[in-house]
Amino acid sequence: MEPAFKITINEKLYVKDPNVSELGKKIVKHGLDLILELGFEQFTFKKLAAEIGTTEASVYRYFENKHRLLTYLINWYWTYLEYKILFHTKNLGHPEIKLKKVIELLSEDPKDSGRGDELSEKSAYELLMLEGSKAYLTRHVNRDNKAKFFKPYKDLCADFSAMIREYNPNYPFSHSLASTLLEMAHSQKYFMNYLPSLTDFGNEKTNAKLRVFLEHLLFQAIRKTKKA
Repeated sequence: MEPAFKITINEKLYVKDPNVSELGKKIVKHGLDLILELGFEQFTFKKLAAEIGTTEASVYRYFENKHRLLTYLINWYWTYLEYKILFHTKNLGHPEIKLKKVIELLSEDPKDSGRGDELSEKSAYELLMLEGSKAYLTRHVNRDNKAKFFKPYKDLCADFSAMIREYNPNYPFSHSLASTLLEMAHSQKYFMNYLPSLTDFGNEKTNAKLRVFLEHLLFQAIRKTKKA
């Protein structure tokens, strides 16, 4: 089990820090649940306000729009996942053991439990699978990138890439491989749950084969260019 810790989110994503008040925390927590229930397109601040017994104007005092709220929630998950990976790999010696632990963490189903700021890791993970790409597949991606809205994801990819280079300093595509495996871990899990004919794991009750698949891709790539 990981110790409690405080997740810090880019302050440009909100008008007022939602963690400073009970209403702000309700907006984030129930916003996550309602986006999962309705889908991002059907989700509105008016519906969220009705859900938590406040006014639509009060929600806008915390977030400029629903896309900022979505990006906030996705950032929460990436920040938490980076912490989780670093926590579980910091005392592991051999780089191969570290990489296998990363694949294990990417393959597992998150626990349905609240973390330090009371968000559910399981719900945040489901949001990432269902709606995560909508945080950056927008016409204003360059603007958001300059505001460092995607830094948590970039930091996670950089950590993973560094572990790949630790295993094989000669591998020339460590960042591309890291981001590809991160995306693949979540897309394959999505396919398992919703479009099983697109995977070889559709009828599986566990994530064991997914883990083997991701390990195979990772080590087949980085072992071929490793000098003896």
